[in-house]
Amino acid sequence: MNAPAPNAPDETPEPTLPVGVGPWPGGAEAWPDDPRYDPELLAHGDARNVVDEYRYWTMDAIVADLDTRRHGFHVAIENWQHDMNIGSIVRSANAFLAAEVHIIGRRRWNRRGAMVTDRYQHVRHHEDVASFKAWADAASLPIIAIDNVSGSVPLQDAELPEACVLLFGQEGPGLSAEAVAAASGVVEITQYGSTRSINASAAGAVVMYEWCRRWA
Repeated sequence: MNAPAPNAPDETPEPTLPVGVGPWPGGAEAWPDDPRYDPELLAHGDARNVVDEYRYWTMDAIVADLDTRRHGFHVAIENWQHDMNIGSIVRSANAFLAAEVHIIGRRRWNRRGAMVTDRYQHVRHHEDVASFKAWADAASLPIIAIDNVSGSVPLQDAELPEACVLLFGQEGPGLSAEAVAAASGVVEITQYGSTRSINASAAGAVVMYEWCRRWA
């Protein structure tokens, strides 16, 4: 038998991994006596994209548990053109356990990028920057704008308060002048390549992670 050629690609198919878990082992007689569990999921399995701790839990039970330990930062997005990045930022906000997500401007946004995480994440709408600023002031939350404009402070050197709102703009135009003026600080993400900016959802994940690194 001939030996395989050097550096030949491995044609062994990758194993197909199951998504989630199947029905609760042992049938209905073995179901846990806990109101957090969903009978439908116990009976048919749970294929949702949730951590193992929340397998078989109802959506309401998961949200209630998250609410007991959400972090002190909020995330806000100035929405000008139904930016698809908003869904991805909502997904990151869920992953990093943001207190709430705020959509400023147009109410409609593309939810596909959220991958249904918006069901577990509180989302609030503000008609304009003025109403958002009024809400933040009433909540005693400083607004930290994320944009690479003149006078912005590199993220590694910037102050990120334990309780604050991280405000992001749309990729390309960035934040409006009104939004920047509403902020108590402006932060930029240090970059090392040739491009001037990075995708808004990527920027959101970077800054949320940095907040968690400092405070969580």
